[in-house]
Amino acid sequence: MNTIDFLVRKDQLGHTTLRNTATTPLPGGQIRVHVDRFALTSNNITYAAFGDAMSYWRFFPVSPEQASGDDAAMWGRIPVWGFGTVTESRHAEVPVGERLYGYFPMSSSVDLSPTRVSALALSDGAPHRAELHAVYNQYTRCAADPFYTADTEDLQALLRPLFITSWLIDDFLADNDFFGATANAAQRGVMLLSSASSKTAYGTAFQMAKRAGIEVVGLTSPGNVAFCESLGCYRRVLRYDQLDQVAADAPCVYVDFAGNAAFRKALHTHCKNLKFSSSIGGTHVSDLGSGKDLPGPKPTLFFAPAQIKKRSGEWGSQGLGARLLQSWHGFIAAVSNPSQPWLTVQHHRGAEAVQAAYLQVLSGKGDARVGHMLSL
Repeated sequence: MNTIDFLVRKDQLGHTTLRNTATTPLPGGQIRVHVDRFALTSNNITYAAFGDAMSYWRFFPVSPEQASGDDAAMWGRIPVWGFGTVTESRHAEVPVGERLYGYFPMSSSVDLSPTRVSALALSDGAPHRAELHAVYNQYTRCAADPFYTADTEDLQALLRPLFITSWLIDDFLADNDFFGATANAAQRGVMLLSSASSKTAYGTAFQMAKRAGIEVVGLTSPGNVAFCESLGCYRRVLRYDQLDQVAADAPCVYVDFAGNAAFRKALHTHCKNLKFSSSIGGTHVSDLGSGKDLPGPKPTLFFAPAQIKKRSGEWGSQGLGARLLQSWHGFIAAVSNPSQPWLTVQHHRGAEAVQAAYLQVLSGKGDARVGHMLSL
């Protein structure tokens, strides 16, 4: 039996290859999971763009066998969120046939070393993941997962990890009183969200729209203005070249999902009363750049697991989970509204289809209303 791996050149994200390698006998204590389906969004492109800086490449390193004679260090497997089924097990607590949700490579299967097994979840205890953040190492057992329903697997894979990040961004900013942007009751604080058509951005806007004293403004390319306006969670939607329509003295916060260095500099220069600049992602892969020598506050990288750790300490894991679940149900109801759905799912099966879908998402030129579900 063979495993298909979709590999990406770390220094040239548009350069990909498919490798077919023979599986080896499963060691004791491990499980083999068939990756049935996974989502591919601009968030995964962010994982690749920040793969070295934030250790995303380290979760599923490429072996010399997978590299097939090339330098394995040149290649990476992008982490994705999806569902898998245990096809082999040499672990007494994890049966064959069990369905898992979590962080997988873009591969047809993966071997995991279950540890900290509970009724709800298990973690991958592989040595190379020991220093990586626990949130990404955890796999949820679908049979006991309060978020799980079989008929919403696509929406869960596409939106659940992104919405959790969105929820945490909103919570982090509110927890810090929007860094003073809402201190003046006579003037709304302006929340500026780049790459406004991206799922993490509009999930953040969905949460922010519930709060008083702020104006949520989406920044996007001309082709995505109508889509962003149709969502109803942005008070205003502006093209990137309409930044001058934001009052220069308005107290504001910049939430940057695009990572476009030139636009970031333009915004920092224009917004004289910028209270905080949060760097989230890098959907504009070809325009990424340093945040050095900018007017105003230094861009601060947002790391969702840090806010999870803070809130888990304050509320307990069950308290945090209950809040997330309640917000998730509200978000999914809006996204899947039959009269005007925010998302249409497209399925791509097979190596060539996966490669084509990846290149489309990488280009950033796809339909914002489409969500891609892939299977190798």
